[in-house]
Amino acid sequence: MTIAVSLFLLLRKVLIDLYSQFYTEDDFCHYNMFNHYFFAGKGAYDVCQKFLQQDKGKDVIMVADPPFGGLVEALAFSFKKLIAMWRQTGEADLASKTLPILWIFPYFFESRILEFFPNFCMLDYQVDYDNHALYKHGKTGRKQSPVRIFTNLAPHLIVLPAEEGYRFCALCQRYVSLNNQHCEICNSCTSKDGRQWIHCNLCKKCVKSSWIHCSICDHCALPSHSCKNADVGCFICGARDHKRSACPNMLGKKREKIHHIAQTVMLILASV
Repeated sequence: MTIAVSLFLLLRKVLIDLYSQFYTEDDFCHYNMFNHYFFAGKGAYDVCQKFLQQDKGKDVIMVADPPFGGLVEALAFSFKKLIAMWRQTGEADLASKTLPILWIFPYFFESRILEFFPNFCMLDYQVDYDNHALYKHGKTGRKQSPVRIFTNLAPHLIVLPAEEGYRFCALCQRYVSLNNQHCEICNSCTSKDGRQWIHCNLCKKCVKSSWIHCSICDHCALPSHSCKNADVGCFICGARDHKRSACPNMLGKKREKIHHIAQTVMLILASV
């Protein structure tokens, strides 16, 4: 048993989850986090509320690891209900504070999460699962896990382990992956997926290094992407007022090709 697991077992905790086979009634509430529903009714609700309000709500933190296919809006609704339960202690100072939350979710949901919790930030720590085929290190899993931690805690307070490839960025005042380089233009360590990103002056933001700027879509994307306006404009120069077949650049190339063919034919005829 690791030190981390030993310390976790010593913590006072209550699990609220849809699956109830692992815990007793004293430290578990059968709960649906998508509609804030306690299956056992008021008894389970009271167990959860008592835990949230212990020591007048101090030193309580919520760790959420919901299914990645769940709607962010539904999860945010339930989390706000739990925050309201925590504030019902009656302590005046809690009215202006919020329940500390660690929400484990894929990084590509960042914009949706910030829509409901603007004060949240995404930590750069890559969350791995030992029993998950996609989100674990090693040859049998993905090289980089897309799972991150979203929190309303100050990011500089959460120290990420250097032995796992993290460093502290003094400019951003947070811990980031070693490959997450600080962009002087964006004034931020911009990478989301653990790899180094590059700045696009046209998009005015950093993008994945494998992306290129598409003149048709007017933003960066994979070279093999399907243009959103594939049926509009020219593939050659990106202009919207003509098709590829009528592109002046293409016509020029066609003329050069025809001229080259004509010269070749004339040389052949001259040699006969």
